[in-house]
Amino acid sequence: MSAQCEITARRSAGAPLGAFERYLSVWVALCIGAGIALGLLLPGLFGFLATLEFASVNFVVAVLIWVMIYPMMVAVDFSSLRRIGERPRGLVITIVVNWLIKPFTMAGLGILFFELLFRDLVDPQDAKEYIAGMILLGAAPCTAMVFVWSQLTRGDATYTLVQVSLNDIIMVIAFAPIVALLLGVTDVVVPWQTLILSVVLYVVIPLAAGYATRRALHAAEDPDAVTRFTGRLKPYTIIGLLATIVLLFGFQGGTIVEQPFVILLIAVPLLVQSYAIFAIGYVWAWAWRVPFAIAAPAALIGTSNFFELAVAVAISLFGLESGAALATVVGVLVEVPVMLSLVALCNRTRDRFPVEAASARVPAGSGGLSRR
Repeated sequence: MSAQCEITARRSAGAPLGAFERYLSVWVALCIGAGIALGLLLPGLFGFLATLEFASVNFVVAVLIWVMIYPMMVAVDFSSLRRIGERPRGLVITIVVNWLIKPFTMAGLGILFFELLFRDLVDPQDAKEYIAGMILLGAAPCTAMVFVWSQLTRGDATYTLVQVSLNDIIMVIAFAPIVALLLGVTDVVVPWQTLILSVVLYVVIPLAAGYATRRALHAAEDPDAVTRFTGRLKPYTIIGLLATIVLLFGFQGGTIVEQPFVILLIAVPLLVQSYAIFAIGYVWAWAWRVPFAIAAPAALIGTSNFFELAVAVAISLFGLESGAALATVVGVLVEVPVMLSLVALCNRTRDRFPVEAASARVPAGSGGLSRR
């Protein structure tokens, strides 16, 4: 990840840029390497940590993600939620990209690469399972990590929450039918426990905690209390991100080493999909003159995946050792570096977008939001 991710935010706030933030890309790369190495050296430890789960949701990962997104939930201005509908363009982009474009382009790319371009490199049955895993990733937009990407781009916390919540509602209704359509089956088993538990852990609990914290800070009648509080928590957000990277790559260290060529083949269409989907959402937002604080999270939501759900469904439908499960795991491996690179791109291009109309920045009593 480029240092630009943090440079823009810190400079605009007039705060000094520390060595840690300046070289965040270096720390991320080191954590990826450390995760793979630790996964190989301490398989028993990571095997134990992997068992700390319920309904395919790992509680260690959940806690780390909670640490990352809690500060952003504190920044959510609940009083402005009722006015979100006055700025529908970001929501339209989120819905169209995530549900009318992304699943189908992912299926198309899977077919293009594994039934045509990579036809002579993989077994036909394995190819079908890889495509299935990719489809599961494409039909499951992000629920948790997008709060981190939004925070790194200084996105509108309130609007991001609405975008994610809307995705969650649609996911409950549309995930199974879309997957069934694209896989050509009618008996898709959706692990509802995974879906519901993930929403509770990644959205409901941190949101409730953020709301309670914000009320307590406002009770002090200090207009800068929220800003100072979230500023003090920022180092823990970054530490949570790095620890999550170590954990995720530690879980998959053996897979990476044992099947590097297959992982590379699966990663290629996933990379094409990620950057293409981001480009669609980001360019669309730019053409519509959507404010940056809304445009960046809208594009990043479509790019990021709800990998817990995708992995759980792949295992339930095809088995733990299936190609579909492997494809969803590769999605996890690809996502973090890709998303960090896109966060950097967003921050380098923020001056191409309007900057007004972020609901979290509207002064109290200003009476409303821009209608962009």
